[in-house]
Amino acid sequence: MKTTITLIIFAGIILSTSCNKNGKEISPERKNITETVFASGVLVPESQYNLTSLTEGYITQLNFDEGSLVKTGELLAVINNKQNTVNALSADNLYRIALQDAQPDAPSLKQAKTNLELAEKKLESDKKQAERYKKLYELKSVSKLEYENIMLAYESSKTNYETAKENYRFLKQQADRQLIIQKTQKNINTILESYNKIKAVIGGKIYKKNKEIGDYVRKGDIIAVIGDPYKLYALLNVDESNISKIKLNQKVVIELNTNKGKTYNAKITEIYPAFDEKTQSFYCKAEFTDSLDFKISGTQLQSNIIIQNKKNILVIPRNYLGYGNKVILKDSGEITVKTGFISNNWAEITEGLNENSVLLPANSK
Repeated sequence: MKTTITLIIFAGIILSTSCNKNGKEISPERKNITETVFASGVLVPESQYNLTSLTEGYITQLNFDEGSLVKTGELLAVINNKQNTVNALSADNLYRIALQDAQPDAPSLKQAKTNLELAEKKLESDKKQAERYKKLYELKSVSKLEYENIMLAYESSKTNYETAKENYRFLKQQADRQLIIQKTQKNINTILESYNKIKAVIGGKIYKKNKEIGDYVRKGDIIAVIGDPYKLYALLNVDESNISKIKLNQKVVIELNTNKGKTYNAKITEIYPAFDEKTQSFYCKAEFTDSLDFKISGTQLQSNIIIQNKKNILVIPRNYLGYGNKVILKDSGEITVKTGFISNNWAEITEGLNENSVLLPANSK
């Protein structure tokens, strides 16, 4: 919504109503005024977030109503995604098999271990035989051929032992790797299955219920809107032409559309850097300094952000100021003046007029 600058009159003498109503001559006057920026907005709960579906399927349980207070971690909805359940069960079974295959008494590892132990015993036996034949060969008690055959058998035993050891290591490594893979897959599918149960991320009040039992939801669909049950703030839309005037801690006067005439004081606590292309405005957060007695999220509101107070400044009605800052003096005709801020109703005159000047309406030329 396009914002404007308005003037709130605090003091001063009222201009002659008879002259204004008839478009007659008037004189500038000095007043104490406040410059404000108008901004529309809505009430938003603190810590508001969307409770969204993390999977797809039909909603089979909804454990809340609009206005309900919920706790952090409380189960709020159940989605019937059978694929997640089946995948989790399958992954759990595969993990159990992998866990068994990685145990020392698993059939493949047990056989490999037995082969390794046999190879080790054979190696020890052939080593002793080789050492004995070496001494016999040195004493010329056995032939060279007999000695070489014994040494060949010993070398063969060493090779068989290393092969058996490597085979056992490989099978154990393969079983451990498969265990890690299946454990990871089990954890992933356990997480995916947990997405069937929608829980409150942060406790609060259900401000809006978007789905009903039996509705089909997809990943990312909003099931409910949750926020702080006690504290709400005003989210204001400030026009891009005025955003540079907005500062932190500026006072804001807010009127809810549900209770015209009653105002609440607030202050600017945050100026969001993002620009909304749809509304052509920036967002500002205003926290209430007055007690808020109406706490319905999404309530439309109007506000005036107080930019500055000006005392004893010279102003004229806006309709007496023409294009190019031209005014019409009764005695000398059209002149150009210098202005300060200009609203829909008033214009500040900084140079060119005084309180004795007599003006005619801008369209009276």
